[in-house]
Amino acid sequence: MTATARPAHADRTWTVQPEAAAVVRRALDDRLARVPGCAAFATRLLEDIGVRLLDILDFIAVADRAEADAFHASGWEADPAHAGVLRNPTGLFPAVLTGASRPGLGFKVEYLHEFLAAQCLDVPVDGALHAPFRRALAWAANGVECWAVERRGSTAFAPEAVSTATLRESRLALQAFRARRRAFDDVGRGYDHTDALVRAAVGGLGASWACWLWLRAEREYWETRCRPGRVQKARQDAHGIGWANQDHHTYDSSREWFHRCVGVLETLGFECRELFYAGHAAGWGSQILEQPALGSVIFADIDLAPQELDIDFAHLRLAPLPFLRRAGLWCALHGESMFEAGINHLECMYDHVRMQAGLEQAGVAFMPPFSDFPHLYQALTEGEWWAVDPARVDALERAGLVTAEQAEDFRLNGAIGSHLENLERNAGFKGFNQPGIDGVLRIIDPRKNLVGA
Repeated sequence: MTATARPAHADRTWTVQPEAAAVVRRALDDRLARVPGCAAFATRLLEDIGVRLLDILDFIAVADRAEADAFHASGWEADPAHAGVLRNPTGLFPAVLTGASRPGLGFKVEYLHEFLAAQCLDVPVDGALHAPFRRALAWAANGVECWAVERRGSTAFAPEAVSTATLRESRLALQAFRARRRAFDDVGRGYDHTDALVRAAVGGLGASWACWLWLRAEREYWETRCRPGRVQKARQDAHGIGWANQDHHTYDSSREWFHRCVGVLETLGFECRELFYAGHAAGWGSQILEQPALGSVIFADIDLAPQELDIDFAHLRLAPLPFLRRAGLWCALHGESMFEAGINHLECMYDHVRMQAGLEQAGVAFMPPFSDFPHLYQALTEGEWWAVDPARVDALERAGLVTAEQAEDFRLNGAIGSHLENLERNAGFKGFNQPGIDGVLRIIDPRKNLVGA
């Protein structure tokens, strides 16, 4: 593939897998029916915050050969890196541990000690604090085990020895990411600085562990600029799961620096998964990336011209356009997502009806859904409004990129900033709804949200 050719991954598609989803559902229901403590936890999650245990399921442990065969027949394949582990490469499903001494399940939490405190559980923890993998047997009954699992980039299913020095290095890396400089007069120098910071963390900890720390810091920064995110995070913290149900983070970038944004993410272990391009009229494109060890996804958005449909725009330095679409204007008003603006939004998985009802009771309003299918639902909270530096607006007006009326509205009233996204996935569907995204991106264009309009 040349630098300008359309990459092979560009047109990857995802399908629903109802048979595989049914196998998971049967296994989950069987285990919850036999472990009342875990079943009660699952009920609390669903009723209180709209999170389905299915959405944070990490693995299913199988002791029965017939059950293992059912997973094999439904698309699970042997993981070459871990003996006795099966994974489904074409859908969003938990791993399957075969040959277990007893059946069980594992569910993800962001911080294990916070989960145990929230659930008033006094049980031992396997794995050192801050290590890449920790677990605790939260509930067990009738020969079934239900584990709470904390992962920081590990793909293992048991703790591994980590030196005290390395654990300290991980804590320093997280603090460096949290405190990193975000404001730069020159974006290129900002990327040079950030590249060095990320490479140092990756060199000491590996890409996957460093990536987990990076995303944790990115979410924390976003929370300071998104009230719906803070409200929902507090609701999820009350149950001790944190953002264990996160699906993807969205970065907006100017065209000139998009290749550097993608470069940082690739250093952290993200791999380009598929391209989205809305067509000649819409003027936007997205590179979707996935970190295979974490399962985390990035939606990276930029402005595109019609003739750029068939290029690998993620790895080219693109020239400015004579106009700004949504992503370009958002960055011109607020800064790059990689720096002072932070991520545009975080999307997490829920029972969408219960989640929305709970947040609306807390005073958070939602936009109409832009995907509403049995296998995929997506809706943004109404945008958080951010003040805009008048100097940024002045520069846009001088360049003729916004009208005088638009400029004055931005100076006086600010512009739409960040969101939390309510997502429901079913039948193992890993993809997105391109026409729906096109529609909502048009709606949240800062020019469409002028107070005086």
